[in-house]
Amino acid sequence: MSSPGIADALHEAGFVFVHAEEMRRLLAASGTLADWDRFAASWAELEMDGYMADGGRYRRRRHAVFAAAPGQEIVRRPHQPHYQGRDYNPLNGGVERWFAPITDEIGSGATLTTILRFCRDLFDRLAPDTAWHIELHQFRIEARSGETGRPTPEGMHRDGVDYVLVLLVDRQNIASGVTSIHDLEGRELGSFTLTEPLDAALVHDRRVYHGVTPVEPLDPALPAHRDVLVVTFRGA
Repeated sequence: MSSPGIADALHEAGFVFVHAEEMRRLLAASGTLADWDRFAASWAELEMDGYMADGGRYRRRRHAVFAAAPGQEIVRRPHQPHYQGRDYNPLNGGVERWFAPITDEIGSGATLTTILRFCRDLFDRLAPDTAWHIELHQFRIEARSGETGRPTPEGMHRDGVDYVLVLLVDRQNIASGVTSIHDLEGRELGSFTLTEPLDAALVHDRRVYHGVTPVEPLDPALPAHRDVLVVTFRGA
């Protein structure tokens, strides 16, 4: 499927699941993944999320903010907190959450630059001439014996933005983690599981809810994690 085809499908259904092989081809049209190995390895350097109202110690993350004005390049903004109202995140919302920044090496690297360009091109097709506020989140969800990991601890939710990309980076020794999409009346529209690096979900956040089931280790004696990059675009 081409980028215009993805845009049409996202406009029609409110979400699209893109398999890794197809996603790799789409990203290649926007740049290169030359530093993918270093990019993926950076998930081992994430810091513990200290804002978990459920007391969980299963989520690590880093965060960055970018901006894109019409006709201008995407630029990184000074580090700032992530904020969601409690209407969108009843568990952890309502406070400014300061997370460790995505490192300069990763933030300016080939892979992340390519992902941002792909997203900007796609979402510009759906909302031309928009000035975008862009947030990036590196998430690692860990699971261990006696403690499942919750990719979406707030449950079925919207993020309070316009568009969302969820890109799988790595999945080790993990069971479950099923993504489901629901309309605004709560009816399920579809479900799928991100299993291969570069499997992706694209979501029109104003039109649908999304959530992911808890994950658990296949072998409780071994480390288990699910690594994703979440990119959100909101009209500024």
